[in-house]
Amino acid sequence: MNGNLKKTFLAAGIAVGMTAVTAQAGQLTDRINSGESIRLGFAVQPPSAYPGDDNQPLGFANAITVGVLKKMGYSNIEPIVTDWGGMIPALAANRLDIVTGGMYILGSRCKNVEFSEPIARQYDGFFVLKGNPKHINDYADIKDSNSIMVAAAGYNNIEAAKKVGVPEQNIMVVPGPTEMLAAVRSGRADAGALPFVEVEHIVAENADILDATDPTLMPDWTINYTGIAFRPDDRDFLKKFNVALADYLGTPEMLDAVKDYSYTAQNLPGDKTTAWACENR
Repeated sequence: MNGNLKKTFLAAGIAVGMTAVTAQAGQLTDRINSGESIRLGFAVQPPSAYPGDDNQPLGFANAITVGVLKKMGYSNIEPIVTDWGGMIPALAANRLDIVTGGMYILGSRCKNVEFSEPIARQYDGFFVLKGNPKHINDYADIKDSNSIMVAAAGYNNIEAAKKVGVPEQNIMVVPGPTEMLAAVRSGRADAGALPFVEVEHIVAENADILDATDPTLMPDWTINYTGIAFRPDDRDFLKKFNVALADYLGTPEMLDAVKDYSYTAQNLPGDKTTAWACENR
């Protein structure tokens, strides 16, 4: 092979290699490489995720995500507040790059998004009127007492209640925690179902009229694992995110970052993986 022909083949090989590398990069990697921000989406779901001044991303899910991104060298983050039910559609439509919000890793959601490895283990719980007049401690109690449970649209609590046979007419679905609180306070619903960290937050602000149920009285199958959601096209970025997450999760730095959001070492996910949660939840 003469020198010129050899150079031609070499240049072609380099071009093919560069094309292959480019093809493997997802939209988020391309955005970052072009100098654009990482659009971080979340709903108002304290203490998991909520906006502060100038939409500053607060809550334990946001604190962990921002901490991991910082470890990866990324600080150009654009927080975008949306409603809970619109987070996954906005991610799919490329209006968001990462979704936090304290979202459980569920088999139904794993069909539409790619989750990070778990960032938290969470229990379900209820907020009820003072004294728990209907003696509600788990989903079966909703069914057995013919009570009305209120839940937020898109939350796993609806599926959980139906799993134990709670009739659809006994499940009130509203936009979010504010409407849930109003339903229980007015007596239109007997119990509000949420992740327990959110129950604690609501009860703390309404201690004169509400009680929190004991989450340890819930069956084990109601223990869920929270992850951070990405588009399937961004698996390249997610892989790097998971590596940084493994180094960050459970460190003194991370636990200090979430200490004001009802997250303790007991909420660390342990040995459960996203693959396990997608299969079993």
